[in-house]
Amino acid sequence: MGEVRDINILVLSAGRRVELVNCFKAARDRLGIRGKIVAADASNLAPALYFADVKEQVPYISDNDGYVRAIIDICVRHDVSLIVPTIDTELLLLAERKEEIEGSTKARVLISSYEVIRICRDKTNTQRWLEENGFLVPRMISDGEIEAGKVSYPLFIKPLDGSSSINAFRAEDKEEIDTYRRLIGDGRYIIQDFMEGTEYTIDCFLDFEGKIITVVPRIRIATRSGEIAKGRIVRDEAIIEDVTKLLERLKPIGHITIQCMRTGRGIEYIEINPRFGGGAPMSIMAGADSCENLYRLLSGEMLQRREDFRENVTFLRFDASIMLNEDNELEK
Repeated sequence: MGEVRDINILVLSAGRRVELVNCFKAARDRLGIRGKIVAADASNLAPALYFADVKEQVPYISDNDGYVRAIIDICVRHDVSLIVPTIDTELLLLAERKEEIEGSTKARVLISSYEVIRICRDKTNTQRWLEENGFLVPRMISDGEIEAGKVSYPLFIKPLDGSSSINAFRAEDKEEIDTYRRLIGDGRYIIQDFMEGTEYTIDCFLDFEGKIITVVPRIRIATRSGEIAKGRIVRDEAIIEDVTKLLERLKPIGHITIQCMRTGRGIEYIEINPRFGGGAPMSIMAGADSCENLYRLLSGEMLQRREDFRENVTFLRFDASIMLNEDNELEK
């Protein structure tokens, strides 16, 4: 038998994803697997870099070719087994260039098909897909309806390809919706009826063939800058059943983050993010460990669906500081 290959993981756009880097390290050590966590970011001051085993600086994603070349170079130099994207703006590029990256390295890119990414990255595409597949969404409002006064306020407006709740607004009247339309600009927005109810994030994990392994709902108790700050894991069977149907039709892979709201109409969907969300460590710590799942898959294991996560546990997230010394190294 030949030597067992180390399993090295590359976390892209590491930024503030300290929790995620630590979750990968914890899963690796718990399973007794050899390998490194490599973190990459365009800024050498991204905090998560200093918690990884190896840190790498890469070009900005806007430099598409340079970014892809840098990923390939890192994967070759560090014998990377899996590339993990973490932000929305890199998803379409990685889906488009997946074959090139995998053909030039020994790594797999943890990315769903281009068609799935295309559906999820454009809010209008998401809305239409959900409607066509029988899932509830807030009604989409046209500019013509607004100009004709055929709407009821409040409304909700957000960019078609936005994330982290940037430029997402509740509009109370025509004057406000006009202001927000000008702010976002160029018709690059979607306007919907405003939803009221209990908001949920559902962390899901599917294997490389799209088989569902875990589905874990959590209530969004509080958010900050669009990312969950306080959350509670719940076993809401109706949401689990509905999200299962959604995943079976969409067929993504890897860790998927879905947002929905339980309203007077039922379970209405907000968006689908085909990547690790900022709050993913909550479900991981509750027992639905996507990092461990990935290591097991890369080790050749076949996974079965699991529903043994802890429920009614509450997570409170907070900021922390680290200090870099005079040589720009982490002070321990």
